[in-house]
Amino acid sequence: MTHLRQPLSRREFLKLAGLGIGALALSPLNSHWNIPFAAPSLDVPDFPKADNLGRNCTSDTSLQWGGTVPIMSRPNVSSKKVRDAHRDEVFAWQREVSAENINLNNPNQRWVETSEGYIWSPYLQPCKNIPNTPLNTLPSGANGFWGEVTVPYVDLILDNPKPVSAWMRDHVAYNLQARLYYSQVMWIDNIRTSDSGTIQYHVNERYGNPGDLFWADGSAFRPLTQDDVSPINPDVDPATKKIVVNLNYQTLSCLEGKTEVYFCRVSTGMQEGSTPLGEHPVARKLISVRMSANTTGASYDLPGISWTTIFDYATGDAIHAATSHNDFGEVHSHGCVNCRPEDAKWIFRWSQPAVQLEPGDLTWPNWQTGSTHVFVVDDF
Repeated sequence: MTHLRQPLSRREFLKLAGLGIGALALSPLNSHWNIPFAAPSLDVPDFPKADNLGRNCTSDTSLQWGGTVPIMSRPNVSSKKVRDAHRDEVFAWQREVSAENINLNNPNQRWVETSEGYIWSPYLQPCKNIPNTPLNTLPSGANGFWGEVTVPYVDLILDNPKPVSAWMRDHVAYNLQARLYYSQVMWIDNIRTSDSGTIQYHVNERYGNPGDLFWADGSAFRPLTQDDVSPINPDVDPATKKIVVNLNYQTLSCLEGKTEVYFCRVSTGMQEGSTPLGEHPVARKLISVRMSANTTGASYDLPGISWTTIFDYATGDAIHAATSHNDFGEVHSHGCVNCRPEDAKWIFRWSQPAVQLEPGDLTWPNWQTGSTHVFVVDDF
C-alpha cells in the first residue's frame, strides 16, 4: 500500500534533502530523491495548456518522498503507481473525483485526474497560468507596487551577495531552486531589461523580518489595483461583523448579525492550543508579510504570506493565504488559520479595518472596539 502521510516540517525536509548527498552542488541530478535538477532561469517556463492546473506543492509540506508524490492508475492508494511526480511539477487539472475505496486514515477523499493518472488532491495547489505584459517602468511617482504571481511558479535569482533569510540559506545549502508560487504577493521596487530583452522585476518584501532581494521574470506578476483591496459590504454596521473559526470542523464563517455571508474550510494549528480559543479583535492587516519564528515546535521562515489578518497581536496568529497544501478542512499550521488564497483575500477585504493599497499595512489603534472580532471555538 502507498502511504499518504508522513508530515515533516519545511525545515526538516530541506535538511533531509541534504543527507547523504554532500556532492549535490556538483551533481546535475539529485539521485537520492530522484528529483530532476534544473539550472536557475529567469524566464517563466512553458506550463501545460489548460484552464486549470495543479502544482505538486509537497516540497512545502515536506513529505517522506522529499518533494515527490505518486501518480496512481486509479483514485485508490492500493492501485498501481504510474510514476512519481517531482517537486513543483505542474499538471493539467482535468477534474476532481472521490476515492474509489474510503481510507479512514485520510479524511480527505478527493483525487485529481490528470492525463497520466490520479494524484491525491492535498498534494496539488490549484493554480492557473496567466502571464502578464510587464511594466517597463515603475508607476509615476511611486517607489514600487504590489505584484501577485499569476503563473504556477516563477524562479528567483538572488540579488544580495549572500542569503539573509533562513529560507534562502536552506535553498542555497541544499541546491534547491528558490521560487514564488501562484497567488503570492510581493513588493516590486525596480525594473530592468535583460540583454535578451526580458523585462525583470526586482522582488522585495516590505513587511516582516528582513528578507532577501531577487530578480524575476516580470511576466509572472500582475500589479495589484485598488479594486483588489476595496472593502466588501462597507455599508454594513462594522459592529455586526464577526468571524467564527471552528477548530473541530476546521471551518470559518463570516457573519453580519446572525446572517452567514461567507463560509470556507480552513487549516488551523496542529498542536492542541496552538490556535488560541476565545474572542480576538483584528489588530493588524497586511497585504503581504514575511513570517518567521524560531521557537520550540514552531521553527519556520516563509516569504510572501498574503492577505494576512492578524487577530492575536502577542503571538502573531493570523488568518492568511496558504500555498503549501490543498488540504483545507484538516489541521496543518503552527497556530495561524490557513485559507485558500481567494478565501483569505475575501476575508481581508470584508473585515474591519479596511486597508489601502498604499501602504498595504494597517495597525488598528482602536482594535478593542473598532475592528472585526474573531471568535475561535471548538463546538461540535
